[in-house]
Amino acid sequence: MSTPLAAALLPLALLAPAAAPPAPVTPRAPIASPVSVVEAAFDPATAFVPPTAVSYADDLVPYGAHTRIVTDRSTAGRTVLTMTVTGLAPDHEFPVHLHTGSCGADPASSGPHYQDAVDPVQPSTDPAYANGRNELRLALRTDEHGEGTATASVPWQPRPGEARSLVMHAGTPAGPHAAGDRAACVKLEK
Repeated sequence: MSTPLAAALLPLALLAPAAAPPAPVTPRAPIASPVSVVEAAFDPATAFVPPTAVSYADDLVPYGAHTRIVTDRSTAGRTVLTMTVTGLAPDHEFPVHLHTGSCGADPASSGPHYQDAVDPVQPSTDPAYANGRNELRLALRTDEHGEGTATASVPWQPRPGEARSLVMHAGTPAGPHAAGDRAACVKLEK
């Protein structure tokens, strides 16, 4: 049952101008942070949920081993990448390179090495392109406990969307693996 006052105010409420609808929200592109961090445990490539860190050689990069990758682009025209690992094969040297593709069940899905100036002939073997100034390369050496840290710096920043992963090659001593085999891969971009 309504009160007489409410009944008297109802016609006035109908005369009041309607409130303007809220302005539509325009989605903004996320602002890329100048420093990004990826932390992950290595899993098999066949895991139910696609892993961030994939091991293709569990004798060198055991499942459950851990990595932390810090990419610093806070200085214009420069990239500093630091990779820290725990739980890997002890006393081992892994060549590590920035790659163009993402990690997948097939080790080759990470594509070729990322190059600041792209070699028109692929696979790139020309020393004018395949070198430490044009590619981001790390030499990651583990200690007797399977822990290690490596840092590399280059005087350029990767083109957006073109440097998607960091690949650990088997290196030396490689046991049943060729030194260039892909032992593990870490997704840097989704």
